[in-house]
Amino acid sequence: QVQLVESGGGLVQPGGSLRLSCAASGTFSSINTMAWYRQAPEKQREFVADLTSGGGTNYADSVKGRFTISRDNAKEMGYLQMNSLKPEDTAVYYCNAHVARWGQIASYWGQGTQVTVSS
Repeated sequence: QVQLVESGGGLVQPGGSLRLSCAASGTFSSINTMAWYRQAPEKQREFVADLTSGGGTNYADSVKGRFTISRDNAKEMGYLQMNSLKPEDTAVYYCNAHVARWGQIASYWGQGTQVTVSS
């Protein structure tokens, strides 16, 4: 099985910063794409950013220039650096990883971490 555990969420004032972490554990060959999604109250889950094993990145327009996705393959960790946070960034943030195990690629999700941007 594969587990993803997010951490680093919390309450921050507008304009502040947070760094989310995603720790992967379990039995797998490799992690292909790592991504972050978020879900605000009464809204659908939305894409935030992703990072391929080759280093390619994609960002939602709403976070471009403010958020940076990164990963440490040796530690099997993913990160989301969030700067210049806005109240509309308030959501539960989820880590997602496409993991290779037993010759197949499967998608896994973490349990989420709450980010609240408020004065």
